[in-house]
Amino acid sequence: MITYFRVPSEIHLGTETEHASTPPRGWNSYDSFCWTISEEEFLQNAEIVSNRLKPHGYEYVVVDYLWYRRKVPGAYVDSLGFDVIDEWGRPIPDPGRWPSSKDGKGFSEVAKKVHSMGLKFGIHVMRGISLQAFNANTPILDTVKGSAYVESGRQWRAKDIGLKERACAWMSNGFMSVNTKLEAGRAFLRSLYLQYAEWGVDFVKNDCVFGDDLDVDEITFVSEVLRNLDRPVLYSLSPGTSVTPAMAKEVSGLVNMYRITGDDWDTWRDVLSHFDVTRDFANAKLIGATGLLGRSWPDLDMLPLGWLTEPGSNEGPHRTSNLNLDEQRTQMTLWAMAKSPLMFGGDLRKLDETTYNLITNPTLLEINSFSLNNMEACKLPGT
Repeated sequence: MITYFRVPSEIHLGTETEHASTPPRGWNSYDSFCWTISEEEFLQNAEIVSNRLKPHGYEYVVVDYLWYRRKVPGAYVDSLGFDVIDEWGRPIPDPGRWPSSKDGKGFSEVAKKVHSMGLKFGIHVMRGISLQAFNANTPILDTVKGSAYVESGRQWRAKDIGLKERACAWMSNGFMSVNTKLEAGRAFLRSLYLQYAEWGVDFVKNDCVFGDDLDVDEITFVSEVLRNLDRPVLYSLSPGTSVTPAMAKEVSGLVNMYRITGDDWDTWRDVLSHFDVTRDFANAKLIGATGLLGRSWPDLDMLPLGWLTEPGSNEGPHRTSNLNLDEQRTQMTLWAMAKSPLMFGGDLRKLDETTYNLITNPTLLEINSFSLNNMEACKLPGT
């Protein structure tokens, strides 16, 4: 019989703490709720993580994208003009879905509840600045002075720093890069991530800055801001379309996780496409390489198991995973052997025992945390 024991994601080395010392584990809302999740639904899932999955090392609960978008007719993944932003052009939670965010509280109340469950709180964020803030030409917050950013005798605004030619390829009405060569651009990014830290965020999933949308300048600056915080915030990159080991080597030391595939959904074709990718990153010795204040891990994306929705949908969970049980076991085994972060995506309120036993399998979890020198097996001569 194998006895399972909980694996800490951080190891204390004297006075230093190594962040993401093993591949992080947790739950993410995307596979089951797309962008439509509410505060009540999120906290219900977080409570189940705390009660059932935390003993198995699952400790992060992450709100995926568009938590700032109002859920009203006309709003969808790439719609424009439905986001809630503050006077400085920064996204803030939609109070219609996140009622505790009213009166400028942001995610602070949600983070407190998550922390009281013994868990860590994460959010998904997009690159740079939103087109909505750009069009409104909002001022930029100077976090040192607590007022509008002024340089060379003038007040700088969103249109001074936004790069419309570098809009997110898959959300062109959503977000664009900012000019990090300008101090005003850096001031805007700093104001974003300091606000996330003030809310109590422990994990940031930064999208549309890697793979086909690579923005090394933004990744580097955000990493610097997070490095200088007085508490750990794990830094994750997403998505990872067209990522190569050479590209990953540019950023692996700046982050704790980075996607090396496009979105993984519950089809065998998607699972199968991960085998060659994992081989290449294992051969490149990037698994568990030095990362932001600790280690970094190539990420094969979330586990779309259990009770799910459709990608890009305005509808919450309504169907079971399309993978059969053998395919699910294969996926979980590959993720474990590749030492990928394990982020479960199904709605935990309908967690069945078969899925639960799979994602908490003690042998697979031990392999995921402690196995070494993992690589694709080669045929021996004469076989």
